[in-house]
Amino acid sequence: MMAINRYRLKVLSKTNKNARRTEHLLKDVDHLIGTILLGNNFVNIFAASIATILAIKLWGEDSIVLASLALTFVILVFAETTPKTFAAKNPEKIALPASLVIHVLIKLFKPFVWLISQLSRLILKLFGINSQDSREDISSEELRMVVNDAKPIIASNYQKMLLNIIDLEKVKVEDIMIPKHELISVDINKPDELLKQLERIQHTRLLTYDGSSDNITGVLHMRKVVNLYAKGEFSLDNVLGLVREPYFVPEGTSLAHQLEHFQTQKRRLGLVVDEYGEVRGMVVLEDILEEIVGQFTSNQNESIDEINPQKDGSFLVDPRISIRELNTALAINLSVDKAKTLNGLILEELQTIPKRDVSLKIDQLLIEILQISEQTIKLVKLTKLD
Repeated sequence: MMAINRYRLKVLSKTNKNARRTEHLLKDVDHLIGTILLGNNFVNIFAASIATILAIKLWGEDSIVLASLALTFVILVFAETTPKTFAAKNPEKIALPASLVIHVLIKLFKPFVWLISQLSRLILKLFGINSQDSREDISSEELRMVVNDAKPIIASNYQKMLLNIIDLEKVKVEDIMIPKHELISVDINKPDELLKQLERIQHTRLLTYDGSSDNITGVLHMRKVVNLYAKGEFSLDNVLGLVREPYFVPEGTSLAHQLEHFQTQKRRLGLVVDEYGEVRGMVVLEDILEEIVGQFTSNQNESIDEINPQKDGSFLVDPRISIRELNTALAINLSVDKAKTLNGLILEELQTIPKRDVSLKIDQLLIEILQISEQTIKLVKLTKLD
C-alpha cells in the first residue's frame, strides 16, 4: 500500500474499481495502517501463544525457548521478509486485490482502530510531535528527478523541454534580457532621424524616446508602418500615431510569471526596469520560448558568432554573451547569481578594468583577455581546464 506509485494509481483509478478503492484507503493513512498493524500483530501474537501452548504440552516447559526461536524464524521468513519484499516490488498486484479485504476490516474494526489512533496522537502530542498529515507539495528538484527518471518513457528532446519549463521559475528576466546599450531607439522629436531609422532597421519593433534615451515613450511595430505604405497613408503623424505605450517589467520577475504576464497583457516584449525605474534592457517573448524549446531563430544582424572554436580546443568569445548561453554552449557551470554576462563576471572577479593580455581562472575555465576598446573588453579566449 505504501510502495504503490500514487500517480499511476490516479491513472488506474479512472478505469479500475480496486484502484479507486485503494486510492480512497490511502487518503486515510491512520486508519489504513492501524487496521493492517492490528491484524498483523494479532496474528503474530496469537501464533506465538499457540506455539507456546503446543510446545509445553508436547515437550514440556524446557522447550519454550526453542519453540520461540523456531517460530521467530518461520514468521520472519514466511510472514514478514518474503511476502513484504514481494509486495513492495509488486505493489499493484498485492495492493489492488487486498484493498477489498482491508476495506472490510476497516469497517469491522473502525471503533477499535479509532481508539488506538487517538491514543497514539495523544502520546505523540505529549512529545510535541504533530501527528497531522505532514505531506508536502513536490518541490521543483523532486519534479526534476521525476522527469530525469522518465527517460525510457519520454523522448530526450521533450524531456529537456520539461526540465527547462521547471527551471523557468528560477530564471529571471534580467538573465535573458537584451541590455540597454544594444537596444535601437529613435527620438520622436527628430523626424529626419526617424525616417532614416525606418529605412534601415531590420528589427520588427523600434523604441521611441522623447529628448533622452532614458525617457522611452513607446514601441513602434514595423508591420503597422508597412501597412501604412500599402494603404498610401504614410506620413510622420500617422507613424507617430502607431506608437504604443511601453510595457515595463520589474527586474527580478521570473520567466514563468513573465510568460503569464505576456499572455494576459497581449504583449510580446517588455522593458526591464530596476528599483529606481531606470530601463536596464528588454525582454522578448521569443527569448522566453527559446529557454524552453532551445534556439530556433537566428540574428540576421549578427556578423560574427559569439563563440568561435579554435583548433587547439580553446574558444574565442564575445564577452557580451550571457553566462547562461555560455554554460549551455560549452557544457560548463559558471555562476549566474550576480553577473549575467561574461564581461560582468570578469569585472566582478578582477574588481577593476583589466588591461590587455591579463589572464584569470574562474572555476575550471582559463580566461585570457585579448582585446580592449574604450575601457570595455571586446574579445577573450576561453580554455577549459581538466
